[in-house]
Amino acid sequence: MAGGTGSCHNEPRPFGSPLVALIVLRTLLIVALLLLTAALAGWLHSATAGLWVLVVGLTAQVVYHATYLSRLHHWAGLPRQRDLPFGLGSWGHAFDRLLRFMRQEAGERADTAHELERLHAAVDLLPDGLVVLDRYDHVQWSNRAAQALHGIFGARRPIDHFVRQPEFVSYLRAGDFSRSVLLTLPTHPGRTFSLKVVPTAESYRLLITRDVTDATRLDQMRRDFVANVSHEIRTPLTVIAGFVETLLDMELPADERQRCLQMVQRQAATMQRLVEDLLMLASLEAATAPAESAEIDVGGLLHGIAADMRALSGGRHAIEVAPSAAQRLLAAPAELASAVRNLMTNAVRYTPEGGHVTVSWSVREGEGTIAVRDTGVGIAAEHVPRLTERFYRVDRGRSREAGGTGLGLAIVKHIAQRHAARLDVESRPGVGSTFSLRFPAGRVLPAGSAAATAPVAPEAQAGAA
Repeated sequence: MAGGTGSCHNEPRPFGSPLVALIVLRTLLIVALLLLTAALAGWLHSATAGLWVLVVGLTAQVVYHATYLSRLHHWAGLPRQRDLPFGLGSWGHAFDRLLRFMRQEAGERADTAHELERLHAAVDLLPDGLVVLDRYDHVQWSNRAAQALHGIFGARRPIDHFVRQPEFVSYLRAGDFSRSVLLTLPTHPGRTFSLKVVPTAESYRLLITRDVTDATRLDQMRRDFVANVSHEIRTPLTVIAGFVETLLDMELPADERQRCLQMVQRQAATMQRLVEDLLMLASLEAATAPAESAEIDVGGLLHGIAADMRALSGGRHAIEVAPSAAQRLLAAPAELASAVRNLMTNAVRYTPEGGHVTVSWSVREGEGTIAVRDTGVGIAAEHVPRLTERFYRVDRGRSREAGGTGLGLAIVKHIAQRHAARLDVESRPGVGSTFSLRFPAGRVLPAGSAAATAPVAPEAQAGAA
C-alpha cells in the first residue's frame, strides 16, 4: 500500500513541465504561422485581408481551447466513473496523459481496497472484539466479534448505544485508559469480559473486548487455594504451638504430658499428609506425559490395601474384598494404589463404628471397575458435583475430626484422567456411598497375559487424604 503511494508521487504530474513546454511550443508555432499567413495576405492583397486572416485564425484558436476547457470542466463535475472527452492536437496529448494517470490511480486504489479487504477479513477472524471510535466515541468500524458481543450494527452511532453498562460509560467519560474494566454482557451471560480503550496517534480510539472468564476463574482458584492451604496449616500449627507452650510452662504429670505429646504428633502427621498430598497433586497437574503403565494384579492390590485399612480401622469396621475378576489392569502402579487408598481411607473415616466397607474389581462389557462401597454417613446430592474440588468439604467439623486434608478426591480425579478413566459417585445420606473408578476396555487385559505383574511402589503406601 505504501509502495503504491510512493510510486504515485514519483510519477510526473499530468500537466508537468514537458507537456506544458510542448503545448506552448505548438501554440507559438500556430501563432507564428498565423502571423506569417496574415503578412502574406496583406502583401498579396491588402492590409485589411491580412487583418482578417489574423482575426479569424486567433478566433479559431480561442474557440478551440475554450471548447476543450468547457469539456474538461464538464467532465470534472461528473461522477468518478466517467470517460475522458476526445481531444485533438495539444488537448489530445493532455487527455492521453490524464487517462494514463487515472488508470494508474485506479489500479493503486484497487490494490489498496484489496489490501483493506484482506485486513478486515483477517481481523474478523480474531476472537477479540475490535471497534474503531472517533474523537466523539462514535463507531467507525467493528469486526464480527464486536458485533456479536455488543450487538453493533451500522456506523456513526455512539458506542454507549450498544455498551450501556454504567461501569463502561463512567470509564469512557473518565478518560483514564491505563486500566481496563470488567463487565458481564447480556449477549453472553455467565462470561466475564475485559473492555479496554487504546488511544491512537490520531484522533481515533480502539476498543478491545476480550473474554477473560477462564483467566478470572483461575485467578480466583489460585486465591482460594492459597487461602485454603493457609487455613488448613494454621489449625494444626495452633494446636501444636498451644501444647508446646503448655509443656514448656507447666509441670504436668507423666500421663498428661504423654497425652499432649500424642496430640502434637497427630497434628504434625496431619501437616505431613497435607504437604505430601499437595506435592502429589502438583506433580499430577504438571505431568504432561502419559502415565507409565504396567500390568497389575488388581485383586492382589486390593487385598494389600484392605489389610492396611483394617489396621487403620482398629477393628471398628468390617472391611472386605469382594471376589475379583481374573482380568488384570494396565495402569501406573503407584498412581492406582494411591487412588484406591484414598477412596478406602475416606470410606473408613466417614463410616461409623460397626459399619461395612467393601472394595471390588469387576469387568463388564470390557470396562474394568474398581468400586469402594461403605455404609457411612452418605453425601447429599447437591454436594456430589463438587467433591473433587480441592479442599471442598461437606462438613468441615467432621472432616477435621476424621483427619482428612480435603485433597484426596482431587488426587483421585487427576489419576483417573491420566488413565482415561472416570470417577462415578453414588450416595444417599444415612445409607452410604459408592465411589467407582471405571477404566476403558483398552486397559483391561486377559488373565493369561505374559507381561509381568508390577509390584506396588513404596511411595504408593503414603497416607491418604
